[in-house]
Amino acid sequence: MSQTDTARPEANNTHPAHQCGLAGMMESDLEKPLLVGVKHGAVYDLSSGDTVGILGSGDFARSLATRLWYSGFKVLVGSRIPRRSAGLFPEDVEVVTQEEVVKRVDLLFVATFKEHYSTLNRFSEVLAGKVLVDVSNNTEINLRGESNAQYLASLFPKCHVVKGFNVVSAWALQSGPKDGNKQVLICSDSSDAKSRVVSIARRMGFIPVDMGALCSACDIENMPLRLLPQWKIPVVLTVYLFVFFYCYNFVRGVLHPYFAENKNTFYKIPIDLVNVSIPCVAYVLLSLVYLPGILAAFYQLRNGTKYRRFPNWLDEWLQLRKQIGLASFFCACLHALYSMCLAVRRSARYLIINEAIKQVKANVSSVWVEEEVWRMEIYISLGIVALGALSLLAVTSLPSVGNALNWREFSFIQSKLGLAALILATLHTLTFGWKRAFDPRNYKFYLPPTFTLALPLPMGVILAKAALLLPCLSRRVMRIRRGWESTRCVTFQSHEQELNDTSSNV
Repeated sequence: MSQTDTARPEANNTHPAHQCGLAGMMESDLEKPLLVGVKHGAVYDLSSGDTVGILGSGDFARSLATRLWYSGFKVLVGSRIPRRSAGLFPEDVEVVTQEEVVKRVDLLFVATFKEHYSTLNRFSEVLAGKVLVDVSNNTEINLRGESNAQYLASLFPKCHVVKGFNVVSAWALQSGPKDGNKQVLICSDSSDAKSRVVSIARRMGFIPVDMGALCSACDIENMPLRLLPQWKIPVVLTVYLFVFFYCYNFVRGVLHPYFAENKNTFYKIPIDLVNVSIPCVAYVLLSLVYLPGILAAFYQLRNGTKYRRFPNWLDEWLQLRKQIGLASFFCACLHALYSMCLAVRRSARYLIINEAIKQVKANVSSVWVEEEVWRMEIYISLGIVALGALSLLAVTSLPSVGNALNWREFSFIQSKLGLAALILATLHTLTFGWKRAFDPRNYKFYLPPTFTLALPLPMGVILAKAALLLPCLSRRVMRIRRGWESTRCVTFQSHEQELNDTSSNV
């Protein structure tokens, strides 16, 4: 494709986009970032290299044709029934038969289903040497190995097949790249054909990503079909932890009063038990975010090198830290919301009234306990600060925010501030527990309080992190991560030493 086309201003003439009456399209959004250096209202001098064709007249084909047209391309659409489809496209998009578009254009977007590829076999001779861009997707994840693009290449071996634009939705094409995903994944066995499609993507305002040869098309086609692939393990882990803590609290908080004291406390099931279980889940998940980094550091210390690959389970764990951290933040937010709702429950009001009646009958004028007041004040304050730190971690994990930070800033927030959040959460938990772990009355069915089960793992993470901060270990880890190996001895000389050695040799 020619990249040297210039805009030619003409009197009393505007870009065809200003004449478009297509509903739902915003002219300012569609015109804004497409061609750098082209003034508003200019007419594009379109050469043959700027003419593209589309085989198909479905929803995606209409959006693609409109975006190409607003990007300054001359667009020909090949339809089986041109007269019926012409009214669905902008006026300046020419809708013709498939035979005509195949003859007139040397780069075509194949916007049809895979089942209809065989209907194009009658054009195989005319399509020889031309570029076919496959934009199709499957209805389910492809496990057979052959992608739609590879199947298209097998039908037309004389054509240059490119896979691309399948990860871009019709809405992103209509509303512009700023309202959708900007990345366009492209792969092909022909470098020239791939370069042409890359240029088209850039001119349309998208960011092309070269995925290599056509064999990558299967992975590209499976991407839109995967439902949160990196969230499966974090979600399952969160659910399992919640079920464990919830069942544990159900035994202690509902079954024990029912059997031991003949009290009906089943009203605690919807809110109380959830509010006691969720913070434990958030606390454990947060510790699981920083545990793999500590294990990786000790693994490198043990091997004395950074060039030995981590075990697969550890490598996968390191890649899931962001998702686990966001799951922890979600549970912490739920805990804050549930805690705010505790006082407005009808059961809480009844309990307060009952306590007041008991105090009146016992002729108690004041129940103020200084220690409990301070404990609750500190407990709530630490929880708010810990939630604020987790909020910063969650916000900086967003790509739009993380990309605005340099590596040192991002590392400081995710590492140092994350460790501070874990310490604050630990202090929050210890303040909540206070003396309860040492009170025999809190051991229901000989089961310890719930917070004692959540404490060991985070405490172990904090102690291990403190050990890595010792100079004897931190310096060794830093040397290893800079390339030093315990099995090899490399001597580095300064520039002055090299000059002295050279002069002595002379």
